[in-house]
Amino acid sequence: MTSEMLIALTLFAFSTSITPGPNNMMLLASGVNFGFRRTVPHILGIELGFGALILAVGLGVGTILSTEPRLYLGLKVLGGGYLLWMAWHIAMTRQMGEAASEARPFSFIQAALFQFVNPKAWVMAAGAVAAYQSPNSYIRDSGLIFLAFMSVGIFCTAAWVGFGSVLKGWLSDPVRLKWFNITMAVLLVASLWPMLE
Repeated sequence: MTSEMLIALTLFAFSTSITPGPNNMMLLASGVNFGFRRTVPHILGIELGFGALILAVGLGVGTILSTEPRLYLGLKVLGGGYLLWMAWHIAMTRQMGEAASEARPFSFIQAALFQFVNPKAWVMAAGAVAAYQSPNSYIRDSGLIFLAFMSVGIFCTAAWVGFGSVLKGWLSDPVRLKWFNITMAVLLVASLWPMLE
Protein backbone atom coordinates (compact mmCIF):
# COMPACT_ATOMS: atom_id res chain seq x y z
CA MET A 1 0.00 0.00 0.00
CA THR A 2 1.45 3.35 -1.04
CA SER A 3 1.69 6.31 1.34
CA GLU A 4 -1.06 8.07 -0.65
CA MET A 5 -3.35 5.06 -0.20
CA LEU A 6 -2.53 4.95 3.52
CA ILE A 7 -3.44 8.64 3.89
CA ALA A 8 -6.69 8.05 1.96
CA LEU A 9 -7.46 5.03 4.16
CA THR A 10 -6.86 7.06 7.33
CA LEU A 11 -9.17 9.83 6.07
CA PHE A 12 -11.79 7.21 5.20
CA ALA A 13 -11.46 5.71 8.69
CA PHE A 14 -11.81 9.13 10.30
CA SER A 15 -14.80 10.25 8.24
CA THR A 16 -16.72 7.02 8.78
CA SER A 17 -15.84 6.80 12.49
CA ILE A 18 -16.77 10.38 13.42
CA THR A 19 -20.15 10.53 11.65
CA PRO A 20 -23.39 9.67 13.48
CA GLY A 21 -24.41 6.04 13.56
CA PRO A 22 -25.64 3.50 16.11
CA ASN A 23 -22.35 3.36 18.05
CA ASN A 24 -21.93 7.13 18.26
CA MET A 25 -25.56 7.76 19.23
CA MET A 26 -25.28 5.21 22.05
CA LEU A 27 -21.94 6.68 23.17
CA LEU A 28 -23.37 10.20 23.26
CA ALA A 29 -26.32 8.98 25.36
CA SER A 30 -23.99 7.00 27.61
CA GLY A 31 -21.75 10.03 28.13
CA VAL A 32 -24.77 12.04 29.25
CA ASN A 33 -26.30 9.35 31.44
CA PHE A 34 -23.19 7.72 32.94
CA GLY A 35 -20.24 10.05 32.34
CA PHE A 36 -16.95 9.47 30.55
CA ARG A 37 -15.23 7.12 33.01
CA ARG A 38 -18.13 4.64 33.22
CA THR A 39 -18.38 4.58 29.40
CA VAL A 40 -14.71 3.64 28.81
CA PRO A 41 -15.47 -0.14 28.61
CA HIS A 42 -18.09 0.67 25.95
CA ILE A 43 -15.51 2.65 23.94
CA LEU A 44 -12.91 -0.13 24.17
CA GLY A 45 -15.48 -2.78 23.26
CA ILE A 46 -16.47 -0.87 20.13
CA GLU A 47 -12.87 -0.43 19.04
CA LEU A 48 -11.75 -4.02 19.57
CA GLY A 49 -15.03 -5.51 18.34
CA PHE A 50 -14.88 -3.41 15.18
CA GLY A 51 -11.22 -4.29 14.71
CA ALA A 52 -12.14 -7.99 14.89
CA LEU A 53 -14.91 -7.37 12.35
CA ILE A 54 -12.46 -5.69 9.94
CA LEU A 55 -10.10 -8.65 10.20
CA ALA A 56 -12.98 -11.11 9.70
CA VAL A 57 -14.23 -9.27 6.61
CA GLY A 58 -10.69 -8.87 5.28
CA LEU A 59 -10.04 -12.57 5.68
CA GLY A 60 -13.23 -13.67 3.92
CA VAL A 61 -16.34 -13.61 6.12
CA GLY A 62 -17.77 -10.76 4.03
CA THR A 63 -17.59 -12.98 0.95
CA ILE A 64 -19.67 -15.64 2.68
CA LEU A 65 -22.36 -13.10 3.59
CA SER A 66 -22.44 -11.66 0.08
CA THR A 67 -22.94 -15.12 -1.44
CA GLU A 68 -25.60 -16.19 1.07
CA PRO A 69 -28.32 -13.50 1.19
CA ARG A 70 -30.32 -15.30 3.90
CA LEU A 71 -27.43 -15.02 6.35
CA TYR A 72 -27.12 -11.32 5.56
CA LEU A 73 -30.88 -10.83 5.99
CA GLY A 74 -30.73 -12.63 9.34
CA LEU A 75 -27.91 -10.35 10.42
CA LYS A 76 -29.92 -7.28 9.43
CA VAL A 77 -33.01 -8.48 11.31
CA LEU A 78 -31.01 -9.36 14.42
CA GLY A 79 -29.12 -6.05 14.35
CA GLY A 80 -32.27 -4.03 13.66
CA GLY A 81 -34.16 -5.73 16.47
CA TYR A 82 -31.33 -5.11 18.90
CA LEU A 83 -31.11 -1.43 17.91
CA LEU A 84 -34.86 -1.03 18.45
CA TRP A 85 -34.53 -2.62 21.88
CA MET A 86 -31.63 -0.28 22.74
CA ALA A 87 -33.58 2.75 21.48
CA TRP A 88 -36.50 1.82 23.73
CA HIS A 89 -34.23 1.60 26.79
CA ILE A 90 -32.54 4.90 25.99
CA ALA A 91 -35.90 6.62 25.49
CA MET A 92 -37.17 5.32 28.84
CA THR A 93 -34.10 6.41 30.86
CA ARG A 94 -35.17 9.27 33.10
CA GLN A 95 -32.28 9.55 35.60
CA MET A 96 -28.53 9.92 35.24
CA GLY A 97 -25.71 7.83 36.60
CA GLU A 98 -25.97 6.21 40.01
CA ALA A 99 -29.52 7.47 40.52
CA ALA A 100 -30.75 5.22 37.72
CA SER A 101 -30.62 1.93 39.66
CA GLU A 102 -31.44 -0.39 36.75
CA ALA A 103 -29.64 1.53 34.03
CA ARG A 104 -25.97 0.85 33.31
CA PRO A 105 -23.61 1.51 30.42
CA PHE A 106 -22.70 -1.15 27.88
CA SER A 107 -20.04 -3.56 29.06
CA PHE A 108 -16.89 -4.24 27.04
CA ILE A 109 -18.29 -7.60 25.82
CA GLN A 110 -21.72 -6.17 24.88
CA ALA A 111 -20.12 -3.36 22.87
CA ALA A 112 -17.67 -5.73 21.14
CA LEU A 113 -20.37 -8.23 20.19
CA PHE A 114 -22.70 -5.46 19.04
CA GLN A 115 -20.28 -4.68 16.19
CA PHE A 116 -21.19 -7.98 14.53
CA VAL A 117 -24.87 -6.98 14.29
CA ASN A 118 -24.30 -3.27 13.68
CA PRO A 119 -25.23 -2.51 10.06
CA LYS A 120 -23.02 0.60 9.84
CA ALA A 121 -20.02 -1.36 11.13
CA TRP A 122 -20.48 -3.98 8.38
CA VAL A 123 -20.79 -1.28 5.72
CA MET A 124 -17.66 0.48 7.01
CA ALA A 125 -15.63 -2.74 7.21
CA ALA A 126 -16.76 -4.00 3.80
CA GLY A 127 -16.18 -0.59 2.21
CA ALA A 128 -12.68 -0.31 3.62
CA VAL A 129 -11.72 -3.84 2.56
CA ALA A 130 -13.18 -3.39 -0.93
CA ALA A 131 -11.42 -0.07 -1.46
CA TYR A 132 -8.06 -0.59 0.23
CA GLN A 133 -7.26 -4.31 0.21
CA SER A 134 -5.19 -5.80 -2.58
CA PRO A 135 -5.87 -9.44 -3.48
CA ASN A 136 -2.10 -10.01 -3.61
CA SER A 137 -1.52 -8.88 -0.02
CA TYR A 138 -4.85 -9.26 1.72
CA ILE A 139 -3.37 -10.28 5.10
CA ARG A 140 -1.02 -7.28 5.27
CA ASP A 141 -3.69 -4.90 3.97
CA SER A 142 -6.26 -6.22 6.48
CA GLY A 143 -3.76 -5.43 9.22
CA LEU A 144 -3.19 -1.92 7.86
CA ILE A 145 -6.95 -1.29 7.65
CA PHE A 146 -7.27 -2.55 11.23
CA LEU A 147 -4.49 -0.20 12.40
CA ALA A 148 -5.94 2.79 10.54
CA PHE A 149 -9.36 2.36 12.12
CA MET A 150 -7.96 1.67 15.58
CA SER A 151 -5.66 4.71 15.50
CA VAL A 152 -8.42 7.21 14.66
CA GLY A 153 -11.49 5.36 15.94
CA ILE A 154 -10.58 5.62 19.62
CA PHE A 155 -10.43 9.43 19.36
CA CYS A 156 -13.70 9.63 17.41
CA THR A 157 -15.65 7.47 19.85
CA ALA A 158 -14.12 9.27 22.84
CA ALA A 159 -15.18 12.60 21.32
CA TRP A 160 -18.83 11.51 21.25
CA VAL A 161 -18.68 10.40 24.89
CA GLY A 162 -16.88 13.63 25.81
CA PHE A 163 -19.59 15.68 24.12
CA GLY A 164 -22.20 13.75 26.08
CA SER A 165 -20.30 14.33 29.33
CA VAL A 166 -20.19 18.08 28.63
CA LEU A 167 -23.96 18.08 28.13
CA LYS A 168 -24.49 16.22 31.41
CA GLY A 169 -24.74 19.39 33.53
CA TRP A 170 -27.24 21.02 31.21
CA LEU A 171 -29.25 17.82 31.08
CA SER A 172 -29.42 17.42 34.86
CA ASP A 173 -32.90 18.91 34.51
CA PRO A 174 -35.19 15.83 34.29
CA VAL A 175 -37.35 17.34 31.54
CA ARG A 176 -34.34 18.12 29.35
CA LEU A 177 -32.88 14.66 30.00
CA LYS A 178 -36.18 13.02 29.07
CA TRP A 179 -36.34 14.84 25.72
CA PHE A 180 -32.64 14.31 25.04
CA ASN A 181 -32.98 10.55 25.57
CA ILE A 182 -36.11 10.41 23.40
CA THR A 183 -34.24 12.34 20.67
CA MET A 184 -31.25 9.96 20.93
CA ALA A 185 -33.62 6.99 20.65
CA VAL A 186 -35.27 8.46 17.55
CA LEU A 187 -31.85 9.11 15.97
CA LEU A 188 -30.79 5.56 16.79
CA VAL A 189 -33.91 4.22 15.05
CA ALA A 190 -33.26 6.59 12.12
CA SER A 191 -29.79 5.07 11.78
CA LEU A 192 -31.56 1.88 10.67
CA TRP A 193 -32.63 3.56 7.43
CA PRO A 194 -29.60 2.35 5.39
CA MET A 195 -30.48 -1.24 6.37
CA LEU A 196 -33.79 -0.99 4.55
CA GLU A 197 -32.15 -0.48 1.16
